[in-house]
Amino acid sequence: MARLTRDEMRGKAQTVLGLIDPAGLGSTLMHEHLIWNITPPPARGEPLKELDLGQWWDLQTRTVKDYRNSTQLDVGVATRAAAEVVQHGGRTIVELTIGGLMPDPEGLAQAARDSGAHIVMGCGHYVHDYQDPANEHRSVDELAREMADQIQLGAWGTDVRAGLLGEIGCQWPWTDLEKKMLHAACLAQQETGAALTIHPARHQDHPWMLVEFLREHGADLSLTIIDHIDRTIFDDDRLFRLADAGVILEWDLFGQESCYYQPNPDIDLPNDAGRLRDIRKVIDRGHGDQVVISHDICHIVQMTEFGGHGYAHIYKKVIPLMRRRGFSEAEIDAIMVGTPRRLLTFV
Repeated sequence: MARLTRDEMRGKAQTVLGLIDPAGLGSTLMHEHLIWNITPPPARGEPLKELDLGQWWDLQTRTVKDYRNSTQLDVGVATRAAAEVVQHGGRTIVELTIGGLMPDPEGLAQAARDSGAHIVMGCGHYVHDYQDPANEHRSVDELAREMADQIQLGAWGTDVRAGLLGEIGCQWPWTDLEKKMLHAACLAQQETGAALTIHPARHQDHPWMLVEFLREHGADLSLTIIDHIDRTIFDDDRLFRLADAGVILEWDLFGQESCYYQPNPDIDLPNDAGRLRDIRKVIDRGHGDQVVISHDICHIVQMTEFGGHGYAHIYKKVIPLMRRRGFSEAEIDAIMVGTPRRLLTFV
């Protein structure tokens, strides 16, 4: 398959079905998983049993570990989820299942064809503990070449191309391998003109450490997204400092309405109303073009057909709530359409 050139890509967006005019992206969810396996690698050999939905709340809050809940490899389930988004007014889903999480580019392409949704696929590698140990011995340039190839040639042994970099994964403490991977992503961004999306460590100071690292390594901050703001930043000073730096801020846990957050029980997770209050502060500070939102669905019980809020929750519940809370149509359009379109357009 021929490599796409920078000139061929510039000014276009890339879905799993090919390059498109960004004007066709429409309303966009910027951080989802349709086909994934976030089960810790050491446990992946265990047989999967049927979910006990009588334990739905414990599964939802992850106080019960069930590896069926953290594994979704069924293309049909993914197709129905993507179709649900289209049915309720969405058009594009950014799917960030990358190295370490069992990406399925051809499955995403099938889901896009069958659902009518645009699906934009990420690339690169997730947090250290999920990576192939061989990555420890690879150079920054080799990893950067791999990511650029995933955008310009095809990803994970297929001819399906990625449309952005990430979600590049970081944990706490931040490891040398993760720093190497992010450095490589900065180089791949410079080569391809793609947006970069980053899963920060669960530490309130890590997003700013990322900003400093990104500056040092030549990233375009206006095309760089800091994910999971809603489980990481809890004070205005840190929030405004990030916004003033020029990065994109992503609140991507919409639909998670419990304050209990199993990966970090020391924090109180906001509900959707709390997320909107923080977004309002950022908009009022003049950064309305630096906000994107999503659900980051990565557990079976979050999906509609298993009793969860599902991928259309933002369309069914959150956007109407935004209107009731005084968000203008222009502000909603910037969050759902304008800023995602800018980010997904190669420069």
